[in-house]
Amino acid sequence: MQKTKAIILAGGSGSRLYPLTSIMSKQLQPVYDKPMIYYPLATLMLAGIQDILIITTPHDAPHFHQLLKDGSQWGISIQYVEQAAPKGIAEAFLYGKEFIGNDQVCLILGDNLFYGKLDFLRQAIANNQGATIFGYPVQDPERYGVVEFNADGSVISIEEKPKTPKSQYAIPGLYVFNNEVISIAEQLQPSQRGELEITDVQNVYLQRKQLQVEKMGRGIAWLDTGTPESLLEAGEFIHAIEKRQNLKIACLEEIALRMNFIDMKRYERLLETLPHSSYREYCNRVLQEYLPS
Repeated sequence: MQKTKAIILAGGSGSRLYPLTSIMSKQLQPVYDKPMIYYPLATLMLAGIQDILIITTPHDAPHFHQLLKDGSQWGISIQYVEQAAPKGIAEAFLYGKEFIGNDQVCLILGDNLFYGKLDFLRQAIANNQGATIFGYPVQDPERYGVVEFNADGSVISIEEKPKTPKSQYAIPGLYVFNNEVISIAEQLQPSQRGELEITDVQNVYLQRKQLQVEKMGRGIAWLDTGTPESLLEAGEFIHAIEKRQNLKIACLEEIALRMNFIDMKRYERLLETLPHSSYREYCNRVLQEYLPS
């Protein structure tokens, strides 16, 4: 199977979250008990991806470095690229050109959270022949890119924030592309918004008949945390699930252990670096579950 790398797009001004974002990146804001960036990072790790590039602003890059370091503590590799100004999601492939190399790439937006079984993403990575995106039913599709299907489920069109949506299926900020995405992005022209649109990339694959759209089922929750209301709702959602199940979502130490990115000895050494907190207590409980009785 072809190697897959991943990009987390964590730039932008986060103006809709002002004044929260006046001193700290949107993707570093808390979603219940963890920084927002932990959640997309957890999604990628659970999909088996270990080579990750984070694109962020010059102002925020040191904070991401301080929080995540180079990822080796979790058995992954994290690199960073600074983006002077946001000029569209598709610009990520230009910044990530050298990082991607000859591999396929999974792109996730740093403010998109997914909860549930990630079989849909693992299958997309394994079976991708061009581009794979996802359709998620929402009440307000006009806020997103929207995918239209015909009667047999084939894709007819993709539109960015249409005034009159042709379906209820929004496209979440999670995509899988083969290596051709780099050359496609290089040939894009800025839209009327002055941005390189991800929908334009998707439409190129659609014209080539290389675009696959997978509908997300009921077992998947997609949370977009770009507004104060949605940020609060995401935090309440994570809190409710963690309290009910007595399990943590997006605990990167636990994921690294369960995915065999690190062994038990490295996990134990990692826990010793954590400050005394409820987070460390949970990680210790995970350790006890692994120890022979």
